[in-house]
Amino acid sequence: MSIPENTYDYIIVGAGSAGCVLANRLTEDGKHSVLLLETGGSDRSIFIQMPTALSIPMNTEKYAWQYETQPEPYLDNRRMHCPRGKVLGGSSSINGMVYVRGHARDFDEWQSEGATGWSYQHCLPYFRKAESWAFGGNAYRGDQGPLGVNNGNQMQNPLYRAFIEAGVQAGYLKTDDYNAAQQEGFGPMHMTVHKGRRWSTANAYLRPALQRGNLKVITHARVHRVVLENKTAVGVLFEHQGTLQTARVNREVILSAGSIGSPHLLQLSGIGNPDVLKAAGIETLHALPGVGENLQDHLEFYFQFRCLKPVSLNRKLGLWSRFLIGTRWILFKDGLGATNHFESCGFIRSKPGVEWPDLQYHFLPAAMRYDGKEAFDGDGFQLHIGHNKPRSRGHVRVTSANPHQPPEIQFNYLQHEADREGFRACVRLTREIINQPAMDAYRGDEIQPGLDVQSDEQIDAFVRRAVESAYHPSCSCKMGVDAMAVVDPETRVHGIQGLRVVDSSIFPTIPNGNLNAPTIMVAERAADLIQGKDPLAPSDAPVSMVSGWQERQRPGTAQR
Repeated sequence: MSIPENTYDYIIVGAGSAGCVLANRLTEDGKHSVLLLETGGSDRSIFIQMPTALSIPMNTEKYAWQYETQPEPYLDNRRMHCPRGKVLGGSSSINGMVYVRGHARDFDEWQSEGATGWSYQHCLPYFRKAESWAFGGNAYRGDQGPLGVNNGNQMQNPLYRAFIEAGVQAGYLKTDDYNAAQQEGFGPMHMTVHKGRRWSTANAYLRPALQRGNLKVITHARVHRVVLENKTAVGVLFEHQGTLQTARVNREVILSAGSIGSPHLLQLSGIGNPDVLKAAGIETLHALPGVGENLQDHLEFYFQFRCLKPVSLNRKLGLWSRFLIGTRWILFKDGLGATNHFESCGFIRSKPGVEWPDLQYHFLPAAMRYDGKEAFDGDGFQLHIGHNKPRSRGHVRVTSANPHQPPEIQFNYLQHEADREGFRACVRLTREIINQPAMDAYRGDEIQPGLDVQSDEQIDAFVRRAVESAYHPSCSCKMGVDAMAVVDPETRVHGIQGLRVVDSSIFPTIPNGNLNAPTIMVAERAADLIQGKDPLAPSDAPVSMVSGWQERQRPGTAQR
């Protein structure tokens, strides 16, 4: 199929977690021409493809937008790092590769917020469609999809299993598969790694589609705005190789630029809150007050301990060890280079009266920072812990008609007292878990927060200075039908013909978990909606819910 010059059936802006999925699904029957525009370039770097090198692309300007927030008033006015993928695969090429769908109730919550057709029963078939689970398909897991998912090195380090056992000893459940019927509990963690390589959406979805004659991909293309005529999207204006070009569309423009990029592009196109647009010198072409609002993210901090046995990965951080790990990975695609090292985890509730888990653990058998540097000399381990159902809300707002000027990003982290309360629970519950007998052989001194951090005031002060983003910005173009909704349940921008948004920005609320899996699911389902296909039949697979949640914080204990 030949593609007419500068005219396409669909134009997708952003070759990220959602955009690569759409590029594949919209071209697979050969009936439609698709243009995929990406500001970044190739993802062929070893630092992207080797899972253990995950800290490098996230902190490299070539591969990620290095956004910073405005001073966050409830975090001692700290500016927070907000990297977003700027490469084929988008944030799936720079993230930690953790595969968490979220709790079933998260998607039921979406439906209750007005996203009709996005309940768990509607979403589960698309999670299954997307993945190839290393241990075979069932009512919850897929085994025929593009996205390879596994458990890395199968928890060979003894610290992983000790952490799981400590959670069970503390009165929590054990879960063999938190992405199936039961999220709540402690168990193995899953990652988007296939045959030892990062299995980004560029690898899983885009590469198989690149040979199709009806797909054109342009990298290093910066979209300036959506071109509108009479409140209809007719194309995009983009910059490539120093010149401005216009690409026209027969059917639809689809923004998949992420929770920072998509609202910013809508605003640059004259779609948004008139007051925000006027302040930036942009004419309002369509008033839509919810654009850029409702911004949410996950925060986390590192709970760090010294390790009494020489089993942690801290002894693998030297140059010679890294060389050996890298060499083995290059030759065989296995070993410590083939995992993100987050191989066990936990999902628990912060207090009685919380219906489904709102706290998440990533366990790491090392004590180090996201930039890959050691936190201290010697052996250690750490837990990444965060309160995952925040009630604080922020915004993304255009500040200039110049598309090269970054938007204002303000999360208002910890503005709501419930969020501060959730992090106090993180500190106190984690100490209970790590002090269980299963950790006795490994648990050394508490390095962070430190045993002097005990009272609410001390915990709050520690969290304000130590907490970091988990890099899950979302919800800034929320799906629904209320006055602040940006897209309808079909992912169409309210009031504009021929324009959709498909990425994590359309989540009504943030799920309890990492966002790559639900973003891919959203794109899979949106691809059917865009093509007018009947959605996959809803699943009837049951969900396991803990009884007595109104009175108990954990299943195996009295009220706490």
